[in-house]
Amino acid sequence: SESETLACKLCIPNPDHRIKKNCYINCRKKMNDASPRRNDLNSELGASTWLTTLPLKEEGYCLNKQQFWDLIRLRYGWELTRTPENCECGAQFNLQHALSCMKGGFISIRHNRIRDITANLLKEVCKDVRLEPRLQPLTGEEFSQATTNTSDEARCDVSARGFWTTSQVAFFDIRVFNPTATRYVNQSPAKSYEVNEKEKKRSYSRRTLQVEHGSFTPIVLSATGGMGRESKKFFSRLSEMISEKRKQPYAMASSWIRRKLSFALIKCIGVYIRRSRTDSDSYLVDFIQHDVKSSEFVCKI
Repeated sequence: SESETLACKLCIPNPDHRIKKNCYINCRKKMNDASPRRNDLNSELGASTWLTTLPLKEEGYCLNKQQFWDLIRLRYGWELTRTPENCECGAQFNLQHALSCMKGGFISIRHNRIRDITANLLKEVCKDVRLEPRLQPLTGEEFSQATTNTSDEARCDVSARGFWTTSQVAFFDIRVFNPTATRYVNQSPAKSYEVNEKEKKRSYSRRTLQVEHGSFTPIVLSATGGMGRESKKFFSRLSEMISEKRKQPYAMASSWIRRKLSFALIKCIGVYIRRSRTDSDSYLVDFIQHDVKSSEFVCKI
């Protein structure tokens, strides 16, 4: 049968694939200390989406010359040009600091862009989608994990009814981290995602399960476009639901979502590197308005 023939073909060793794999292994052996990790980050699913996307202006998939070359330098580990010696917060300016500096509010905007895009996607396939829903106040409940967030003002980033299970409320909390930060340098990308996912679960998982009787999923992405194991499951499920509703192929829905996320993240990188962190109020308003517009479902997949 056709399926048996295909299975036999997959079992036959591909000499071209073996040659390419050996070449790849040899290249990694010749890399300096930082290059293998950079290669791992660039090889993640979604990290290279912006390079293979048509520059459609109406979809927000366009980059100016400065943004493009900054991303190329970041991808290959080349030194950035025409950057200040010191950040406006007083620290030495470099890429690692630029992606983590809290001054100017750019870190919050990166987080909110992903939050808003995620919520808009959920609205198409789920009911009762809410931004930053407040969790029910505690009335003496105790949790096995001391790190559980017990504040009466505790909130998750997004909630939606009927995502994983019919009628059940699913809670999602988003984190976008800088994979070049010092704390992640000696970790593999997979380990970095795992650490951030566990931190989110320790804060919200027990409370959402025991008090809200819902589910909790941490959505962890890197600033370079990759995502953790839990996030992959979430966006895979979301792509499946959208493809079923629109009666379109799963691959088309999945690639469209990855493009939306990819460009939301990489455009933030250009902001961190090139924008002023003190005189940024008017720019932040324009940035947020553009984000709301670009996250709407104006794209025909």
